[in-house]
Amino acid sequence: MTWARIVALFTAIILLAALMPSATLLQAAEGATNAGHGAIQGLSLIWIAPFVILLLSIAIMPLVAEHWWEHNSSKAMIAVPLGVLVAGYLAAFHGGAGLYKIWHAVEEYIQFITLLGSLYVISGGIVFRGTIMPTPKVNTTILAVGAGIASFVGTTGASMLLIRPLLRANLMRKKIVHTVVFFIFLVSNIGGCLTPLGDPPLFLGFLRGVPFEWTFSLWKEWLLMNVVLLTIYFIWDTKKYAEDSVDPVPADQVKPVEIAGKINFIFLLGVILCVAFLKPALLKSIGLHPFCRELAMIAMVLLSMKFTPKGLREENQFNYHPITEVAVLFIGIFLTMIPALNALQQYGPDLGVNKAWQFFLYTGLLSSFLDNAPTYVVFFELAGTMQWDLAVYGEIIVAGVPNLILTAVSLGSVFMGANTYIGNGPNFMVKAIAEQAGVKMPSFFGYMAYSFGILMPLFILLKFIWFQN
Repeated sequence: MTWARIVALFTAIILLAALMPSATLLQAAEGATNAGHGAIQGLSLIWIAPFVILLLSIAIMPLVAEHWWEHNSSKAMIAVPLGVLVAGYLAAFHGGAGLYKIWHAVEEYIQFITLLGSLYVISGGIVFRGTIMPTPKVNTTILAVGAGIASFVGTTGASMLLIRPLLRANLMRKKIVHTVVFFIFLVSNIGGCLTPLGDPPLFLGFLRGVPFEWTFSLWKEWLLMNVVLLTIYFIWDTKKYAEDSVDPVPADQVKPVEIAGKINFIFLLGVILCVAFLKPALLKSIGLHPFCRELAMIAMVLLSMKFTPKGLREENQFNYHPITEVAVLFIGIFLTMIPALNALQQYGPDLGVNKAWQFFLYTGLLSSFLDNAPTYVVFFELAGTMQWDLAVYGEIIVAGVPNLILTAVSLGSVFMGANTYIGNGPNFMVKAIAEQAGVKMPSFFGYMAYSFGILMPLFILLKFIWFQN
């Protein structure tokens, strides 16, 4: 499939979706919008089963049917029917409220895949040339830079920008799985907690009244996690580097590092500015459809395709398999996740969550498997409805929530998105790009062995330092 067809397909989806609110779907949902915003009453917990089946498929299929699962059409055969099953049931038996939930999921999916796809395609036109020795010091520096910029260009932007140079630098290394795993930890997740641009949950908090600069107050937790993880990585990579026995490049063969396709940095900035400033509420207030933001991102893709020499993407071994894989799986995830999020909305107040460490762990663990953005919103709104003892939690109230509780919800949703491949959008994308480059990434559960073994002790440490009331 050519890039022109890809762009045309995304544009057609967005234009079709843009027409839907004024047509059948929202007309049917009219009068039930308020219900749609809240939990659907009477939705059986059995309807969480399709979501569980899809997660188990992602985890198990690569182990029992590896070659069949390699094809995106095979993934579509599982993800799409499960998503359609849930959507069909909600539409048929839960009326306007069900239709609203479906539309909201589709809307978020379009926003998600357009952002991810735009950054993927544009960054594919940036080529890092020259000799970059894959030493522990160089690899650690790349991870540190990624963690540093993630809060300002977004975890997705930082991931798409740096994963290819990192993989290219480590071509002569045999053991680099740990490098990609730590890249997901640091660049795709933990690095993005210092501004609302870093990760979607924080941006939703900003839209709900959390001051833009408030997230800078998370610098202590950000610094601790990054320093500890980078130290662990450096020690680990030093050991693996010695095992790989990498020969140094002769001095006469060393080439200076240069960047080709620099114009794409302008288009990447354009996408980031679209996310930061073209808010749906703003677009509506001036009479434009919210999806004008997504169309603006696609315009950045078209400009990138127009002004980037074709040979650069070929040099990057660029193709659409990774983004297609993410698109296919996540349409199923977004639809089958509706009943799970609905249950969280409905039963969240009954969970007995009333302490900072509980907000941290509950938000985080659920964000590991559900979309971390709506999980953040559920616990943010839950915290806003509760009565807090200011003598215990401090007198600083931010957007109606005690500062300590907001810190717990924010860090839980951002940090623990690193626990699984589906915890945050860039995770699966990085995995797919690494596999395309020949890295044999761990399975779903294999990755969780890394994350729970390395990250969980650090999260427990955070709990005792900052959230143990």
